[in-house]
Amino acid sequence: MQTTTDAPTETNLSLEHLLAELARIDLLIRREVSRWQVAGQDSADTFRGLYVSDGEAEALLARPFGASWGDTASPGPEDEKAFSSSYERAARRAQELAEAAQSRGQTPRLVHLANAFGLDGFELDTLLICLAPTLDLRYEQLYGYLQDDVTRRRPMVNLVLNMLCEPGSERLSKLSRFADDAPLFRFQLLQRAPRSGPDRRPLLGQMLVPDQAIVGWLLGKYQPHADLGPHAALLRPQESEAGALLAADVLPSLERAAAGRPVIVFCGPDQAGQLAAAKVLAARAGRSLLTVNLAAVTDESVSPSRALGLALRDARLTGALPYLTGWDTCLTAGGSGSPPPGLMTELCAYPDLAIVAGQESWQPRGMDRDRTLVWLEFPIPAYPQRRALWTHFLETETKTEEELDVTALAGQFLLTTGMIRDAVASARDMAGQRGGPLATQDLFAAARIHSNPRLAGLARKIVPRYDWGDIVLPADQLALLGEIVATVRSRSLVLEEWGVGKKLASSKAVTLLFAGEPGTGKTMAAEIVAAELGLDLFKIDLSTVVSKYIGETEKNLEKIFNEAQSSNAILFFDEADAIFGKRSEVKDAHDRYANIEISYLLQRMEIYDGVTILATNLRANLDEAFTRRIQFAVDFPFPEEEDRLRIWHTLFPPGVPRDLQLDFGLLAQRFKLAGGSIRNIIVSAAYLAASDGCQVTMQHLLHATRRELQKMGRLVREEQLRLLGTGDETVPLESDH
Repeated sequence: MQTTTDAPTETNLSLEHLLAELARIDLLIRREVSRWQVAGQDSADTFRGLYVSDGEAEALLARPFGASWGDTASPGPEDEKAFSSSYERAARRAQELAEAAQSRGQTPRLVHLANAFGLDGFELDTLLICLAPTLDLRYEQLYGYLQDDVTRRRPMVNLVLNMLCEPGSERLSKLSRFADDAPLFRFQLLQRAPRSGPDRRPLLGQMLVPDQAIVGWLLGKYQPHADLGPHAALLRPQESEAGALLAADVLPSLERAAAGRPVIVFCGPDQAGQLAAAKVLAARAGRSLLTVNLAAVTDESVSPSRALGLALRDARLTGALPYLTGWDTCLTAGGSGSPPPGLMTELCAYPDLAIVAGQESWQPRGMDRDRTLVWLEFPIPAYPQRRALWTHFLETETKTEEELDVTALAGQFLLTTGMIRDAVASARDMAGQRGGPLATQDLFAAARIHSNPRLAGLARKIVPRYDWGDIVLPADQLALLGEIVATVRSRSLVLEEWGVGKKLASSKAVTLLFAGEPGTGKTMAAEIVAAELGLDLFKIDLSTVVSKYIGETEKNLEKIFNEAQSSNAILFFDEADAIFGKRSEVKDAHDRYANIEISYLLQRMEIYDGVTILATNLRANLDEAFTRRIQFAVDFPFPEEEDRLRIWHTLFPPGVPRDLQLDFGLLAQRFKLAGGSIRNIIVSAAYLAASDGCQVTMQHLLHATRRELQKMGRLVREEQLRLLGTGDETVPLESDH
């Protein structure tokens, strides 16, 4: 990617042509100065221009309407003949340079400017007169002399008319060229110099200055207007570079869209894909691409109308294809409506191909138009294109696609083109910081980072701590969890590449139900699935989402799913019993709205392109109609003695000092506890041992067990503790019932 610059020969020819045209204007200035001198103006008068003498007043009364001091003086025939001859030579020289450039397939910038904005000879000369003091300060003094006021160093409208028009009706006819809707001012080629104070001079007394962006471009370099600032750039794109970021089926759509030079509207989340498409269009047309971020420009107190006008003006000036991003900021009603009719009128009046890009889809309203608009959507790239993008951005790596698991990255992360590019860059940063080669874990970590991070404000992120060796479940449940992981990994291949999703599946949603008593491993299983897939896990407590106010629950759920849609995260809804019970018979309004909440959540789960896990303690209370809409249902049974023994051995950390007499078998036999309770007991026993300054003993484990049972409200017989040899009879325990 390069900024547009001219070849040296083109720049030199443009500058030579500009200087030749300025030499012609210089002759007009010389003639005007000569006329003033012939008219008897005393340049030696120190107070000239600061007072009006009686003689001057009489001369003013005698001067014809619309004439200047110089017009009242008649230079000699020889002087007039010499001027005409010099002026013709200067004009011929400028014409020869223009023809020489065109013979080389080049157009001088001044000629291009006149053609682009439809300037006639008078308007072009006006621009040159105003341009002269910008390039040579001596003209400031000359203009002060000719305007009888040394403080007026820029040409006024009156001076321009004096230099370019004969007295009388010609001057009056040219006044319309200085109106706000005339090309010089409508396209902001010239600006009226601001004056201090509330009064504004009449038209003839207004000083004129050229826009600095126009000056810079005439001198050979594009310089955006100050209001556009750093948010505008002129690029010379390469089709091969940009085309590599687009799916093959996008290119024919671009060709069809550009036919007839319409206004092309890009919409969708893939902004980098939109930019690549714009670059391809510009490259195929052999043109530069002018990018302007309207959202950034308008954030700096520039109106959308002015930002659009400057952007389209600069596109005419440079001959570039205008690519206007951040178009959503121009939409009414918070981005969900249409652009104001005035803005659309200005856009449709642009005579060439133009592209506006944003995320929202919209339609123009409230205006008559005959300009064609063509919409192209840029959603998150499909699975084959995501895989191609990962490969493209990783092409400099020495490892193969299989070693970096590009297939899994493309399948599990719904990322835009820009997100994939940024994720690869971040992964390289991680590898460099680690001091090793790029690895798959770097890419997965970076992909999670560049997914939507705002979900963290609505849910609690859980960092997975467990793997398959940590969970104790029957073989069938473990196999089912493995099937879930395999389904998530292969869903893009099956639904998109194999085409199963076209008719047999409405979305990529994977909905799971984890049912079981507290502590049986539902959260642990969710962490294991997230870790295996390399996805973030966010836990939402449904009891905090459900509201007693009608409609509030749906709003809370909508916020969560909207943010999660681009987060590539697993949503783990805990305490699902707060909303998922048997659908009650509708007896009152509250029952009706409770069922609406259930239906709404089911609908959002089914259209969410991610993994949703619902955890419940009471599967028996779930509505059958609900369970039919769940893709996978995993029961987490209360562990039997054999499973409890495995849990004791699995959860006890190997680094914790322990008494060799610990009898996990006896604990598993005597106390029917779930894995969550066993974990709590081990943690409490470790703290007790640390407090006593010794290793964990059976006494510590039993004391922690007694506290856990008390917390759970369960009763244990005193004989059970004695059978374990604790000797702890100081706190009598009631018998089980």
